[in-house]
Amino acid sequence: MRPVRHVMSVVGARPNFMKTAPVIAAFARRPDAVRHTLVHTGQHYDAVMSRVFLEELGVGTPDHMLDVGSGAHGAQTARVMERIEPILERERPDVLLVPGDVNSTVAAALVASKLDIPVGHIEAGLRSYDRSMPEEINRILTDQISSLLFIHSPEARDNLLREGIDGHRVHAVGNTMIDTLVAMRARIREIDAATAHGVTPGAYLVVTLHRPALVDSAMLVAAVAALDRVAAEIPVVFPIHPRTANAMRRQGLAFSAPGMRLIEPLGYLEFLSLLEHAAGALTDSGGIQEEATYLGVPCFTLRDNTERPVTCELGTNVLLGLAPERIGEVPALIEAARGRPAAVPPGWDGAAAERLVDVLEAGVPEWAPPPAPGAHAVAAADGRPARFGAGVARLP
Repeated sequence: MRPVRHVMSVVGARPNFMKTAPVIAAFARRPDAVRHTLVHTGQHYDAVMSRVFLEELGVGTPDHMLDVGSGAHGAQTARVMERIEPILERERPDVLLVPGDVNSTVAAALVASKLDIPVGHIEAGLRSYDRSMPEEINRILTDQISSLLFIHSPEARDNLLREGIDGHRVHAVGNTMIDTLVAMRARIREIDAATAHGVTPGAYLVVTLHRPALVDSAMLVAAVAALDRVAAEIPVVFPIHPRTANAMRRQGLAFSAPGMRLIEPLGYLEFLSLLEHAAGALTDSGGIQEEATYLGVPCFTLRDNTERPVTCELGTNVLLGLAPERIGEVPALIEAARGRPAAVPPGWDGAAAERLVDVLEAGVPEWAPPPAPGAHAVAAADGRPARFGAGVARLP
């Protein structure tokens, strides 16, 4: 095992902040064990994102800002690789932690692996099995070059074992993004976002839509029309993503229903307050599927697939398909969901980051070739692949 004395984390987009902040806090509670440094690539960067990261989450100023900005996938990935390489060469961390599935994730992981710096992937093993999504490519590649794969749901281990990844590299630690929600719950409850936006708690729909498959296509016309009709039945609060706002302008689209509250993007605390008190959520976001499941809020996902099937199996999430015409069903689906039991997945308990740091303190295994096809390095007594909980970190 390689000892771990210095860990570097890389964040680039807003969801990364919530996944990484609890890990930084866990390191801070053990100041004599591991040194931690932080790189912010600037893949997504504006005043709201900065305030969320520096103020609301209490992380502090990153040690390195790369300022890569937005752009085409290839150009953005290349800028992250070019700008992080000299930092990694100079600092030589014992582990590079990368969360999620954005371009910054795979770019930083690739550079580190070429420099023989072990990579730890937070939220490993998620699969939509839709390679038209850039995030799916990023997930697959990052998992293949990671030394430590930190998973938060049972199917993630199965996905990784099927892809030939050594089970000893896989650690079921839980969901670090839910750690942030748990840690911030008291502050979230101090905010009355519903009243601030002129809606009654428990009687409105919160909407987030931003994925290119929807907003960069003709389907956006149908989605806007359907949301307008829904807003005539139930108030709708829509913090609109810049991509969606620009697409609506390009297509000459606008909402007309008086029940539609179209607002600017919100900070983390205000948005979670809005979500917690909503009658339901309509989204194409991955993270909101998880947050809604933890909060017990009915969630309706406008996608054909999800890399988080546990939110459908145990939680509140319902896949509508990439079908804007189904938006009109949401008010009735909310009523049907009232009182429906839901469960929080194991490890979504606020302690995932502590379990993750436990793994790092045990050291990083030396790289080994993958097992032969069909073989798994971790197996149950009956010969089947081991499931959730195997490895160094075990959930309670």
